[in-house]
Amino acid sequence: MTTLASADQVAQWFQAEFGHPAAGVWRAPGRANLIGEHTDYNDGFVFPFALDRGTVAAATAAGTGVIELSSRQVGTGTVTIPVAGLAPGSVDGWAAYPAGVVWALGRAGYQLPGARIAIDSDLPQGAGLSSSAALECAVALALTQLAGLSVPRPELARLARRAENEFVGVPTGIMDQSAVLLCQAGHALLLDCRSGESDNVPLSPAAAGLALLIIDTRAEHRLTESGYAARHIECEEAARALGVRSLRDVPDTAGLAGLTDPVLLRRARHVVTENQRVLAMATLLRRGAVAEGGRLLNESHASLRDDFEISWPEADVTVDVAVAAGALGARMMGGGFGGSVLALVPADSAGVRDAVCAAFAGRGWPPPGFLHAPPSASAQRVW
Repeated sequence: MTTLASADQVAQWFQAEFGHPAAGVWRAPGRANLIGEHTDYNDGFVFPFALDRGTVAAATAAGTGVIELSSRQVGTGTVTIPVAGLAPGSVDGWAAYPAGVVWALGRAGYQLPGARIAIDSDLPQGAGLSSSAALECAVALALTQLAGLSVPRPELARLARRAENEFVGVPTGIMDQSAVLLCQAGHALLLDCRSGESDNVPLSPAAAGLALLIIDTRAEHRLTESGYAARHIECEEAARALGVRSLRDVPDTAGLAGLTDPVLLRRARHVVTENQRVLAMATLLRRGAVAEGGRLLNESHASLRDDFEISWPEADVTVDVAVAAGALGARMMGGGFGGSVLALVPADSAGVRDAVCAAFAGRGWPPPGFLHAPPSASAQRVW
């Protein structure tokens, strides 16, 4: 968990990097998606929750017309980007994400004088936990608050998404940034990606003697190098073939009868059934029936594996072994082709962890990582 002490450490590191104190420290969490994968860019429903790990940004305003960035994870010195004149493709690497935020804010008419920002994170990179959205939102909150700008959080989420879509070039939906900025502790965020309407629904696995466990398969997750964009295109093609605005407009699988392409049929079937699973999960949580949601997690993984075809061997083994060892349900998370698995497990998850570790060792794979994931609070200023 990112604590006030670690925020103090980032502030101390800021002073060492820039030679003067930070004006404030902001924290943005990573996110896990309980259920609702690849539905966001199809105008559908998603159900993420915030993690207790994330990205911390210590910052101060500067009237220099530039943003100076330093990352403890990268450790290659300060990156300087101009406030004006940014364009997609003009900044590479990790700095493209905060640069994209500066660009998106400017395009929306928000004036930034400049700033110095030092960034640290305890969020695993490449694990499908939205480290990029956490970085974007920590920087966005810091910049807007330092500049005295009042930007509603739903709008800030849209601008952070625009940064990732148009500046960085990753065609994600609105889920990640919304989760980082809108989630409440002890809840999951039921988000309608078409209307933007959201509702924080109680999610308290501990009350049922359960826990949510994220299992990092160590298969690195890179959306820009994966088939994520291809799946996006296939969903658009399926919607056009069906004569609908998006796959959100198909209420059930009977509405897919007009699809003759077997690949497009599988892609669309996943989206339609996943939307149904999200709404079913919300119904269960409102009744306090967390344990019954395990079945929906299993169904989601099977759909992502077989219809959307974005799972990977380590995820499939993790799901099968975890369920056999006592998990109530499990599924791959994120864009696919690497990353993490989410499992609903007994509060004492030692049996599940031991079984997954043994399965990985038996196949010669690197040991998996484990992260308990209590639903936590959204991005905020720490001090």
